[in-house]
Amino acid sequence: MSTLALIAFASACNPENQKAKQLLSSCDKGDARACYDLGERLEAGRYILRDRVRAAQLFEKSCNGGVGNGCSSLGVMTLAGGRPQNNSSGGKKGKAKPDTAEAISLFRKGCDIGGTKACTRLGGFYRKGIRVARDDAQAAVLFRKACDAGDFVGCASLVPLYVAGEGVSQDITTARDLAQRSCDKDVHRGCMELGKLYLNGTGFTQNDSIAATLFRKSCTDPKAKEDEPFVRFSKDRDLEGCFQYAKAIELGKGIRQNYDRALDIYREMCEDRHGESCFRGGELYDKGAGSYRSPKRAASMLKDACDFGYAPACNRPKPATGE
Repeated sequence: MSTLALIAFASACNPENQKAKQLLSSCDKGDARACYDLGERLEAGRYILRDRVRAAQLFEKSCNGGVGNGCSSLGVMTLAGGRPQNNSSGGKKGKAKPDTAEAISLFRKGCDIGGTKACTRLGGFYRKGIRVARDDAQAAVLFRKACDAGDFVGCASLVPLYVAGEGVSQDITTARDLAQRSCDKDVHRGCMELGKLYLNGTGFTQNDSIAATLFRKSCTDPKAKEDEPFVRFSKDRDLEGCFQYAKAIELGKGIRQNYDRALDIYREMCEDRHGESCFRGGELYDKGAGSYRSPKRAASMLKDACDFGYAPACNRPKPATGE
């Protein structure tokens, strides 16, 4: 189905259908920014039917047309192995394999032509030393470039560097200000970093309650109420923020203790391959801290924790099997 057909198909209940048509028209006339905006809508299924194959094509067109964040969006698809493509036989749509090297190349290109998201993404590779030599100073340069251009995820990414003095001179005041500024803009990572500063008493008076509130903000849907029976996660949640929120709930630090609620979060983060969440969830199942004890689930989560790189789980004795 063509992009125009997708827009027309969704028009009956879509108040922004006309905007999508305008973007398509502008993109066809060579407006690279319009291609990017339409690609975002198609990739997310926002206002029009989702079509990730066409979205990837539009991101590539916008990237080649000088829109840096188009390169970034294409890089994200490439990195996750979710960059779809048309099957060469003309049949079903296919899915490309993950390609970290190609993704880095796209982030680099995007950053060079002004894509703030691309700079932040590229900085993350230098920070972790993935497929490039670890270079905290280069990571800081890239995060700062993004931050100064208005990308608040880049600002949040600078916080741990300033706290530890890695790649930059240690400056707790700057770290605090960057964390506060990015959290005020509802950047989940910024709220997580700000929560850690309150938790550790770094730059602020130590306060478990404020820390727990900030961790919750970094993790859950802003419309969710704390007393709802199930945790409503934000689609842009920060994994570390969710983990810290669950840990606060488990320990009752700054928030009412609730083992079952903590387990709900640990399970969700474990599915997202956060090793320590798998470990703590497994521990809770093994101890029976919550509604019931399940050695079988404990063993499964502890195995996942080891598989996802959380070393303490690898040497832990296995729980006794059986329910």
